[in-house]
This record gives sequence, structure tokens and C-alpha cells, in this order.
Amino acid sequence: MKLRKQVTVCGGAIFCVAVFSLYLMLDRVQHDPARRQSSGNFPRSQISVLQNRIEQLEQLLEENHQIISHIKDSVMELTDTGAVSPSGHLPFRSANGSWVLPFDGRPTFLAVKPQDCQFAVGNRGQADVQMLDVYSLLKFDNPDGGVWKQGFDITYEPDEWDNEPLQVFVVPHSHNDPGWVKTFDKYFTDQTQHILNNMVVKLAEDPRRKFIWSEISFFSKWWETADIHKQEAVRKLILGGQLEIVTGGWVMTDEANVHYFAMIDQLIEGHQWLERNLGITPRSGWAVDPFGHSATMPYLLKRANLTSMLIQRVHYSIKKHFASTRSLEFMWRQAWDTGANTDIFCHMMPFYSYDVPHTCGPDPKICCQFDFKRLPGGRINCPWKVPPKTVVEANIAERAHLLLDQYRKKSKLYRSKVLLVPLGDDFRYDKALEWDQQYINYQKLFDYMNTHPEMHVQAQFGTLTDYFNAVYKAHSIPQGSRPPEYPVLSGDFFAYADREDHYWTGYFTSRPFYKSLDRVIESHLRGAEILYSLAVANARHAGMEGRYPVSDYALLVDARRSVGLFQHHDAITGTAKENVVIDYVFGIPWVLYSLPQRTLIELDPAGPRYVVLFNPVEQERLCAVTVLVNTVRVRILTEDGQTVPVQLSAQWSSASQMSAEATFMARLPPLGLAVFHLYDSPDSPMTLRSDTLLRLPGRSVTARAGDPLPVRSQQADAQTFYISSQSLTLGFSGTTGLLESIKRKDDPREVKVQMQFMVYGTRPSKDKSGAYLFLPDGKAKPYNQKEPPVVRVVEGPLFSEVVAHYQHFQQTIRIHNVPGVDGLSVEITTMVDIRDQTNKELAMRLVTDIQSGDVFYTDLNGFQMQPRRHYLKLPLQANFYPMPSQAYIQDSHHRLTLHTAQSLGVSSLESGQLEVIMDRRLMQDDNRGLGQGLKDNKKTANRFRLLLERRSTGNKMTDSGTTSFPSILSHMTDAVLNHEVLALPVLPKRRGIPPLQTFAPLKSLLPCDFHLLNMRSIQSQDPHSPSPYTALILHRLGLDCGLEVQNLGFNCTTTQGQLNVSGLFKNLDLQLLQPMSLTLMHSSTPLANDSTISLDPMEISAFKLKLR
Repeated sequence: MKLRKQVTVCGGAIFCVAVFSLYLMLDRVQHDPARRQSSGNFPRSQISVLQNRIEQLEQLLEENHQIISHIKDSVMELTDTGAVSPSGHLPFRSANGSWVLPFDGRPTFLAVKPQDCQFAVGNRGQADVQMLDVYSLLKFDNPDGGVWKQGFDITYEPDEWDNEPLQVFVVPHSHNDPGWVKTFDKYFTDQTQHILNNMVVKLAEDPRRKFIWSEISFFSKWWETADIHKQEAVRKLILGGQLEIVTGGWVMTDEANVHYFAMIDQLIEGHQWLERNLGITPRSGWAVDPFGHSATMPYLLKRANLTSMLIQRVHYSIKKHFASTRSLEFMWRQAWDTGANTDIFCHMMPFYSYDVPHTCGPDPKICCQFDFKRLPGGRINCPWKVPPKTVVEANIAERAHLLLDQYRKKSKLYRSKVLLVPLGDDFRYDKALEWDQQYINYQKLFDYMNTHPEMHVQAQFGTLTDYFNAVYKAHSIPQGSRPPEYPVLSGDFFAYADREDHYWTGYFTSRPFYKSLDRVIESHLRGAEILYSLAVANARHAGMEGRYPVSDYALLVDARRSVGLFQHHDAITGTAKENVVIDYVFGIPWVLYSLPQRTLIELDPAGPRYVVLFNPVEQERLCAVTVLVNTVRVRILTEDGQTVPVQLSAQWSSASQMSAEATFMARLPPLGLAVFHLYDSPDSPMTLRSDTLLRLPGRSVTARAGDPLPVRSQQADAQTFYISSQSLTLGFSGTTGLLESIKRKDDPREVKVQMQFMVYGTRPSKDKSGAYLFLPDGKAKPYNQKEPPVVRVVEGPLFSEVVAHYQHFQQTIRIHNVPGVDGLSVEITTMVDIRDQTNKELAMRLVTDIQSGDVFYTDLNGFQMQPRRHYLKLPLQANFYPMPSQAYIQDSHHRLTLHTAQSLGVSSLESGQLEVIMDRRLMQDDNRGLGQGLKDNKKTANRFRLLLERRSTGNKMTDSGTTSFPSILSHMTDAVLNHEVLALPVLPKRRGIPPLQTFAPLKSLLPCDFHLLNMRSIQSQDPHSPSPYTALILHRLGLDCGLEVQNLGFNCTTTQGQLNVSGLFKNLDLQLLQPMSLTLMHSSTPLANDSTISLDPMEISAFKLKLR
């Protein structure tokens, strides 16, 4: 019986999470008259599907109604007794003014094994090339290099290839952006479908022709419309080695702003599609267009069993340096790797662009003559004023020798006598004519070269893997191995500059509203995936498979693909046209309704309302949760009838409309659901009102005093004022209302942490900042406004906050009076609105007395930390880096970490400073092809957590290295910020208590250095229904134990990377445990079901489970 109840709860939960958005959609459709008239936007069929779903759920609930009736009775008994907290006493203020709460103060323990601390301080595998050293070494000057403007003159001896001829692989490709200046669908209709249709015909005409493709989002759309003959032709081309799918992700992902959850998810989505429809596994990575490259990507490709990879957009000075040392091909190793386990062979393209003029050799004027799409009479020509010529008998010798000279010069930059020559550009090969122009003319050139032995060259069309295999063969080594003498590199390739001082660091912040939305939706998707997998498994266990609505799986697939599409390097980057951005978000019905917003819960004296809280984090969570209610007469009870402390504060929707925010303490099971009961109750001694004080600049302003929640006001003075919790005391400037200092209760020293807001302009000259580029007009100037701000100070038993209202932003700084993770950091929400500005960028700067020098740390993709240095030899804009999840500065006493809920650009321009670009409004294009400025700004809430940690003595030596790791508290802070508790109000029903109870899926604790990245139901052959298998993806975190740990509020133990999966889930039997490659394409031998799996620090591993 109990099982059936759990299935219902779980079924209801996935319903809530995955269809949560659809409820809201119905709501919107009913209330928006414009929407109602144009019902075309929202097909009736979807509404009927939803109604069916609700009916199915109703049935399930009805069946369980009898089973739960006794729970109803017991709950009613409990509520009638008016039970209060276990200790029986109420919240009270102590003599020093701080609040004492009647928590279930369960003791918690922290047991991190010393061995689990060794990783952060241990030895690393030495890399020959460390990118931090390259930065120190280079001048970053820009002398004229001749025909290769950003390089140097390349010479060779004519007899160099006499003993070993040059092998040339020309690789035709077409770069298809899933949305940029046109929407995804428009590109598909106008170009992509024609490229793929022509490919099928044209490759079949000659078996020597080759082609590569990477974006599965486009390929899958084409495949669905292709007839059976085309599909067969494609399989044949792939089998025959003429067509290669490279990387095979849903998109060619951005590498700066994306979170590793989404990087992996879009790669799995692409690879699963390929496996199901084509039965192929990609071997080589191809990333020609992301604007800078992250070290996370080679790790993920390696874990997905790819053997080689290619990158292109790297700073021109670094390309030149690598070319001069013949280091353009290297083994890319993770900085934290203790051996060579993470090495992957990487090829860096040497020149300015991936287009034809910059790929055959150093001289674009010559290479352009071999882009046969530019033959006279076409729509595009060569800017260097020398057009291509059709290859004929009369000119073939001269043409072949001219091209070979470029090939030889390019090959001098590499260590082998095998050469890669990409042949393509954006949306190329969309017309049959172009296929003929390129393939026929090149084949003539190859035939000539190959039949003239004195030229010592073997030239042909090839795929990317053909090239890499030839390199491995030339060195007589297995695929993916390190060729003798090739360098090992560690580090990353940010920031990118393509010419002069044009650094692509603006896109780290461009369109922050969408960067923020992306992360909210990712968290919702992960939550829905996990609950769905558990719901289906519980249904199987209870023998209720047939009654569970597996059709919901189609919603999950849509969600995965929508999130995957947005990871494209013109989407999350904020570098697409305005209408395309709207299409990404609003073209997908469910996304619109995941917009973060709280539902008003209308309480009624007639009976309780229920709210289900979902904790998406894999550890128990003690936290403050806020819901919106329509009355201040509120009492909140746990499922077993315990009254919890509540803090009420006002929520003003307009000058006269007020609802109340009820903040209450909740202890939530890991990855679980808990039910709370909300009553309209006049007498609630556990419900306390916030004390609100308005600090007003002048006497003339009067405060709005709402009767139920009174507000006091006073004239502001310059004195510092403070708010406190059991863990922290914060000081604020009396003048600005902004943060000035942080003092931890266990630390005698008050640390200066001064909040400032700064403004950047853009250059007056021809080149100005735009969506991609940050070209400031010098150092930032302080933000100022004529009137002093209105500052609101709210204090109470569960939280205290200070809100400073400025013209272009409103900053809320809140601390929670809660034991554990939630109470140890400062919550910062900055609502930014710069829609009335022109060519301005707003920055938030933290000025501290931490002696950090010129070193700071930023994360790569939320996966790993990368040390950075501020260089005066570089322009200001070059010192900015992406910050997807955190940045910190430190000295021997403290570390100050800024955790972020959205990706933004960050720097440390002076010792002790951290600075984040919050939003940018730019009126012009920056000449990178977009053709628009950034003028579609929205009011955006940027959310952060500020964590001050004390460093224990004795870890002064570890800072010089190339690696750094967050503490366990920092990892947990990141988790609670990125995975907020989801409050799902249960719709009011007439029939009494809904059959809901706490759902705690874990039987045993997950070690606290394990992050459950995803539990993803694997698709069956039918893409819209799940198979019986689930992918469990785990990441073992790297820990820095050199920071003093306080009470985390949950039991935290580590196990040296050991985990028993069969003992993890409650009420479920494990029937298969099989280690897989990261994207589930390659499997190892299944393990015994009771096996203990083992992960090294930083390792991400995937397992195929069968749970029932």
C-alpha cells in the first residue's frame, strides 16, 4: 500500500515539475485576451492533451483516495491539537538582539577523510606548455607579419618532401548556426535542408568526395522529413567513409557561458539520436566557431570516447607563438590530472578564420582564388581583388603549383607531413552548382598533383578522422595516442582576440536575462529528469507500469532539446538577432512558462492549502523557503502536524496592493519532496512579523504604513548600520545603503567588503563595443545619481535584509538565520534596469582588504577552477573572463568567493577586488556579422551568494600552482544557489486532503563530495517513450580542505570515492549496473549489482542502471 502512495506522490511530482509550466500556460491563456483571440499560438490539441493528463492523474489520486483516508484523519487530529515546535518554546530575541529559534537542532557531523584532502595538494602530471606561463611570456604585440598579417614569413627547402611526400586532406564542411541572424527554422528552410539534400546526391556521384557535418539539431530535423531512400543513402555514405559526423552534439556549444550539466546534456542528446537513427559513434571533435575554448570540453570529449579534436578561435598572438614553436598540435591535459589519463589529441587551426581564404595556407589572397564558389559571376567575390579561375588544361600546372606552395608553407607549422585543409564556411554547399564548382575543380588539381611524382604530394578529399588517422599512422601509433615529441598542454584559451585589441569579452555578459533564465530552466530540467526516473522505477516496482503516463517522456525530450539548442554559440552568448533570441525562448511553449515567478497561494478559513517542496540537491537541506500568501493570518505545519516558525514580510505589487511573503524553516530530504500545510489562522504564536525600517534621505518622504505589516521610517544618517544572524554580522554604509563589511561569528576580524557600482562607456572612435566585443573608453567611473537612495532594512527571526533602491538597480542583501549552508553565505540579488542608457555597461565591484595581488580564480563551466592573472601589459578588456558559477580572491587569511546563478564577465583589476559586468546596453554593431547592437535589455535579476571563508594556517604554499579547488562549503553553496527549492502549490480540491506525503528516495547518504549530475531516463527505439534504463551521471568534486569548516547543517561524510549504488535508492531493486562512456555510446562489462563503484576526484562517470 505504502508503495502505491509513493508512486502517486512521485507521479504527481514529475507531473508538477514537467507539466508545471503547462499549468501556468493555461492560466496565461485564460487571462490574456489577446492570446485568447489568436489561439493559433497555442494549439487546442495541446490543451486537450493536458486535460487528459490531469484526468489520468485524477484517476490515480482517486484510486489512492481510500488508502490515504486514515492519513487525513490523523493529520486532522494533529492539527486540532495545535502542536507547536518539538521544544515547545517560541522564537525569542536574546539580550544582544539576535533571534533564537526553536529548530530541530539535530547535531550534524562532518567526516571528510584526510585521504580525500590529498588531491588538492598532491603532485600533478607535468605539462610542457602551461597556458599561464604562455601568458607571462608573450608580449601581445601585433607587428605586421606580411601576407600572414598576424604571423610571420614561412619558408621551406624544395627537397624537404623528397623522402616523405606531403599528404594533404581537404575537408569540405558547412558551418550551420542553429540560429544567429535568422531563426533556426528560417535557416533550415532557406539553406540547411538544401545543403543536406544536395549532399546526398553529390557525394554519391564520386566515391572520392567527402563531407563532414556537426549540428545534430539540424540533421535530425532534416532526417524526419527525408524519405526512406535518402535515409538509406546517408547510411551508405557514412558506412563508405564519405560522410562523417563530427562531435555529434545537438549544437556546437559555446564554451564560455555554458554550465557543464548542459554541455553534457546536449552531447548526450546528439549522441543518443545518432545511435538510435544511424548506429554511429563520433570519433573526432570539431569546434571552429566558439569564441575561445574551455579546458572542460576536451575532458568531456575524452570521457565520451572521442580520440581527437580541433579548435579554431584562439588569440592571434597565441596562434603565432604556437606556430613558431610548432605546438599547434598537442595533447590537451587537465591541469588537475595526476597522470596522463585525460590527454586528448588536439589540432589548433593556425590562421585568422575557418573560411577558405584562411585555411589553405598563410596568404589569403592566394587561398581565396581556390574558393570556387567565388568564381566571377557569383554573388560573392574575393576582397583581395584576384578572382578564382576555373581549372582547365591550359592553367592546371600553374594553379596546382601555386596551391601546393601554400600547402607546403602551412605544413611547416606542424610536426608531421600530413596536412589538414578545411574547405567551407557558413552555410556553404546549399546549391548544386557550388558542389560542382568545388569538387570538380579540386579533383582536377588533386589528379594533377598525384600524377606528378616530382611534386612529392598525395592530395585528396578527406574527413576529419581521415586526417587524424593519417597523423597517427605517420607516427606508427594507435589512434588517440601521443605522437613522440608532441607537447602536452594544460590550461584554456580565454580571452579570445581576433585582431588588434578586439577582445571578445563582452559576450560573457551580453543579454544576462537569458543567461539567467537558461540556468533556471536547466535546474528545472535536471529536477524533472531525476523525479521522472524515480517515478517510473517506483511504478515498475509496484507493478503499476501500465498506469503511469509515460507519454510525459515526450515533454522531457522536448525540454532537453530546447535547452540543448540554447547552448549554441550564438544563443546563450547573447550574440543573435533580437527576433532570434525571442524565437529561442518563445518558440518553445514550455520555456516561457518556466519563467521564475511565484504563485499566490490563496488561504481560506474553510480549510488548508498544501504546498509540495522539491529539493533538487542530493544532500539533506535545512533552509528558509518563501511563499506568497494573500493574508498575514498564516500558520504552517509539517506533514506530521508540527507548527514551524514563520516570518511574514510585505510584498508590494503596487502602491496599494499588498500580499504577504511567508518565509518558513524547512528540512527537506535529499532529491525529495515534502508536503507542508498552510492554514488561515488568526492565532499563530510561531508566526512573527518582520520589523521593517525605511531609511529615507529627506524628511519630506513618508512611508507607506500597511496596517497588517507596519513600516517605520527614519531619516538616514552617515553612521554604519548592521544586520546580524547566528553566523554573520554585516555592516552597511549609512549613506549608500550598500555593504561595507562582513564579520563571521567565529572570526575576531571584521573584513572590509565594500560594494560599489561602476559604469563603463565605449570608445568614441570607429570601433565600439557590441554584442561580442568589450571596447571600453578607459577605466570605469563610479555610478552616481543626484538623490540619495531609499534604503529598506528588514529584520526578523528567519532572515534579515537590506534593500537599497537606486535609479538603475535595486540591490537586496539578505542573510538567513538558519544553521548550516543556507546561513553561512550572504544572498545578493541585484535587479538591474538600464533601458534608458546609451552605450553604458553597469559593473558591480567588491573592494576588500584581502591581499590577493594580481591573482584571482574563475571557474570553467561550473566544473573546475582556473587561476588567472591580471596583466598590465594587456588592455583592460583582455583581463575579463567568463564566470559561469564562481570567482574568488584569497590571501593567507581569507578566501572571498562570489557564487553566481548566471554566467557573467568577471575580473580583478586591483589587489583585493572582484568586479562583475551586470548588463550592457550598446547602440551599434561591432562588425562581427550580427548587424545589430544590444538594445533589447530587460529588467534582470542577477543572483549571487557571497561566501567569506577563513583559511587555516599551513596552506600558504598551495597558491602558486596551476590548480585550485573550492571547499566543501563552497560546493554546497553553489548547489543551493543553482538549485533552489521548488515550491509547488497543490491546486485547491473540494475533497479534503490530497494523497501526498513526503517522498525521500535515498536510503543511504551520498558522500558529500559526490554531485549527482543527472539521472536521465534513456530513450527506447521510439523516441517518445523511455526504455527501462536510466543513466546515472556522477561527478566527484575536488576539495580544498584548507578552509575552516563550520556546521554544514547536514551529515557530510566522504568515502575515498566509493559508492554502493544498490544501497542508494529506497524501495527499488538494482537489476543492472553497467559503466558507460559519458554519452552512453560505449559500454563496459556490467558489474555485479552489489558492487561498489569508485571515482577519482574530479572524475565524471556515467552508469546504465535498471531499477525496479
